[in-house]
Amino acid sequence: MRKICLLFCLFATSLSFSQDEPGSEIGADGYFSASSFGGTFGIGAKYGYRINEAFIFGPSVRVQRTWQTYYDQRNGYTIYGGGVWAHARIANYLFAGVEFEMLNSPLNYTSIYTGRKWVPTFFLGGGFSRQFNNAIRINAGIFYDVVNNLDSPFRQGYFMHKSNGALIPVIYRIGFFFPLS
Repeated sequence: MRKICLLFCLFATSLSFSQDEPGSEIGADGYFSASSFGGTFGIGAKYGYRINEAFIFGPSVRVQRTWQTYYDQRNGYTIYGGGVWAHARIANYLFAGVEFEMLNSPLNYTSIYTGRKWVPTFFLGGGFSRQFNNAIRINAGIFYDVVNNLDSPFRQGYFMHKSNGALIPVIYRIGFFFPLS
């Protein structure tokens, strides 16, 4: 794990000296799912400090609302938190990213604890990244949750399974970034 993070930091640092075009961007990624029993809507907002065209990092905020209906009983909860992120952009076609968040969640898959707690997530991933007319950038990628906390609010979004049925902590994410300067 440390070696992966070190290699990513070295790679991102080597890219950060290629061109000097500092600035800032604001971005967002969303999540939505619904059925006749309930649904989930979430948004993650990001502010990015762009060192150059190849490297951007900054703080993030996430809010997620879930609602359920089961035999006329309605239930709902909100998850919120914040974190930091960094993306290395490669030739306006690819990106590699790291994202850490601490989320306040009422979910408990492992105990009978009824309160809220802070749950860490640490995603490593990458995918496609493309800027259009210097007005918008779209990132579409796959991320692996290195922490894989059993109480992670992202568990419902894991879409891959091992042959024994166990979840693999992988999510997909589409983000939109808008340059501010």
